[in-house]
Amino acid sequence: MLQQLINRSPDLKRLRDEGYEIEVRNGYLIVKHIPYLDNKLTVNYGQLISSLTLYNDRTARPDSHVVFFSGSQPCDSMGQPITAIMHSSQRQDLGGIIVDHSLSNKPIGGYNDYYEKITVYAAIISAPAKAVDYQVTEKTFRVIHDTENDSVFQYIDTNSSRSNFNAINTNLQKYHVGIVGLGGTGSYILDLVAKTPVANIKLFDGDVLLQHNAFRSPGAATAAQLDQKLNKAVYFAKIYSAMHKHIQAVPDFVTPENLQALDNLSFVFIAVDNNRVRKLATDYLLQKKIPFIDVGLGVEMVDDKLLGTLRVTAGTPEKNDHLLVRIPTEDQGDNLYSTNIQIADLNALNAALAVVKWKKMAAFYQDLEEEHHSAYSINISKIFNEDSPSSIR
Repeated sequence: MLQQLINRSPDLKRLRDEGYEIEVRNGYLIVKHIPYLDNKLTVNYGQLISSLTLYNDRTARPDSHVVFFSGSQPCDSMGQPITAIMHSSQRQDLGGIIVDHSLSNKPIGGYNDYYEKITVYAAIISAPAKAVDYQVTEKTFRVIHDTENDSVFQYIDTNSSRSNFNAINTNLQKYHVGIVGLGGTGSYILDLVAKTPVANIKLFDGDVLLQHNAFRSPGAATAAQLDQKLNKAVYFAKIYSAMHKHIQAVPDFVTPENLQALDNLSFVFIAVDNNRVRKLATDYLLQKKIPFIDVGLGVEMVDDKLLGTLRVTAGTPEKNDHLLVRIPTEDQGDNLYSTNIQIADLNALNAALAVVKWKKMAAFYQDLEEEHHSAYSINISKIFNEDSPSSIR
């Protein structure tokens, strides 16, 4: 992936051809072996790091003039910090890339490409070092190996690098996620989870994609695809494999005979409209000590308007005493969560609330309440959080 990106990006190719040690990792451009002077007038070598803006398989115009620097503070020939480019000094972890400073040098109109951006910063930083020792250079012509092949994504996640939260993203990498049910809410859960660096995603659904499903799922299925009556798990696995490399389809409903397919997962989302299947799955996951989130959507029509509730209920080995009263276990016609009214925006919101809760449990988002059950009431626009551990009540 690195070599393809460089070959298709004239600015990166020019940096490489001129001998700069460049690497692309986690959506950042890293330029190694940049000579600089420290405050003792000693020549050292640091790294310049820039977020990358990409257009398909090549670089676009940089959207930021700021770079990061890994090393001590670059100094001038008198041993004083080069204050003209200093922005801030704070050690940060950009998802395995440790930086010590951010630098700011903004030309009028910004930088045209990454060649211009990197060479300008390299010249400013290395000039004092070259004045002390004319033999030092940033152009080593050293071969840098491609590290991006280990990514779970088909292309570089520049969104995370631009926002500098790659380090937090590592909290999600250990997860082997299952999604049981690829209806309206389940398919939106997949849409969100597929954009995270989880190790793999396993999809369970024995149903076929029908016309009404298309109106409450992300994306836009074609009429030809609907005519094929494709299995939902297979259809969505193919769609989202364009982004995430490790998505597996299990084109079956969860039954007592195949529950063991859940064994190797570390987290499961349950998004089914069959309460007996819901209970079967949740009981098994509790037995196997696998944490999960179960979602429910109940909407009804009253006076020609729709009202109802979206539910997100989490269960873990440590906290599950609330499940019997929160998760329906029998299929009853008058049950709030058994109504068939589903609308894409409600499915998407239900999915978003579930994924946000999972990310809280994964220490991606801060979680002050640690609620294990929440319900969003549509007509009053309120979320009710309940079933927090007794230690924080």
